[in-house]
Amino acid sequence: MAEAADELSTPLGQQTAGRTRRFRLPFTAMQALAVLLGLVLVGFVGVALFNDNPLGGEPMARIALRNPPPASADDKHAPAEPAVKSAATAPAAAGDAKNDTKNDARTVTIIDGSSGKRQDVVIGAGDPAEKVDGDTPPLAMTGIDPRLLEKSRYGMIPVVADGLKPFTVYAAEADRAKAARMPVVAVVVAGLGVGAAKTADAIMKLPPAVTLAFTPYGADPGKLAERARAQRHEILLQIPMEPFDYPDNDPGPQTLLTTLSGEQNLDRLYWHLSRLQGYAGIANFMGARFVATDPVMQPIVREAAKRGLSYFDDGSTPRSVAQTLSAGQSLPFAKADFAIDAVPTSAEIDRALVKLETIAKERGTAVGVASALPVSIERLSAWLKTLDSKGIMLVPLTTAMLKSKSG
Repeated sequence: MAEAADELSTPLGQQTAGRTRRFRLPFTAMQALAVLLGLVLVGFVGVALFNDNPLGGEPMARIALRNPPPASADDKHAPAEPAVKSAATAPAAAGDAKNDTKNDARTVTIIDGSSGKRQDVVIGAGDPAEKVDGDTPPLAMTGIDPRLLEKSRYGMIPVVADGLKPFTVYAAEADRAKAARMPVVAVVVAGLGVGAAKTADAIMKLPPAVTLAFTPYGADPGKLAERARAQRHEILLQIPMEPFDYPDNDPGPQTLLTTLSGEQNLDRLYWHLSRLQGYAGIANFMGARFVATDPVMQPIVREAAKRGLSYFDDGSTPRSVAQTLSAGQSLPFAKADFAIDAVPTSAEIDRALVKLETIAKERGTAVGVASALPVSIERLSAWLKTLDSKGIMLVPLTTAMLKSKSG
């Protein structure tokens, strides 16, 4: 009764305030919002921790890469693979991943044979091997004899068949009887295939009797080689070989190396041989160390002879054993007397061409090598037009080889 009396005696406003204090919530609206944000944050962290996305929920794109696993050192003992649809990986030395080739086109840095500078080029796209389907070789190219091709694991490579050799079938036409009676000059323009504009200039601006040498690199060396043969040039395939300062100076993928076995270098040679068709012979691309090393050069020269090819030495090293080894295999051979554009100026090139004339008159045969620099093409074009008046005959390299052999 006393409590009831006290309550009745308490003013109404104080009673209301007391009730408000008894039913007040334990947190404010701001506190509730903070708790809610905390729960969201905990949930996000949980997803990031227990999801298999290592980026913790950041946006990502998935890209399919079709690179096959690299060949192991023991792959060279495996059975030969069938022809593949691209330049497959050759059995390389351990750790030589730089020279592995992939199924897809890729960009590599090589030495531009036209300028001596390093240049990024795409290889792999348009491989001759991409045209190989089962036993059907890529025979759409002008003048390619299907009998002179056999299938390798990388594509079609030259072979002797029915008594025919690529050296004789793909040699450019020439009046060899006339060449035997007068001084002759052969000119090889090398380093083609890298730089389509320079290659096109050499093909179109130089007379057919000039021999053109192609590197195995570039987006589609076979197409450029076919264009050269359509203009009646005979062509050579340059094989990248180890220079003295390798790997600081690297000719490119699948370079033949003195540190590899004969079997491994032959496998790399087959990769190069498959890159284009219709060549009369092979030539060194760089390779001062390799061409001076008898044990590693022997299998290469022997294979070239076996496949009915010739060998051209660019004369860059006096220590080359190629001439001696070629003679032992009865392999058609020629060596450049010097590089016409070693000093790439108009005056120096003109002086070199006069020197080439002198050698031709003294010995009967002279061979010069040049790059496809614009100044080289321009000076060569002008000089070649004067040879007839000087009693000198311009001949393809194969004709010079045959004249030297008969002499």
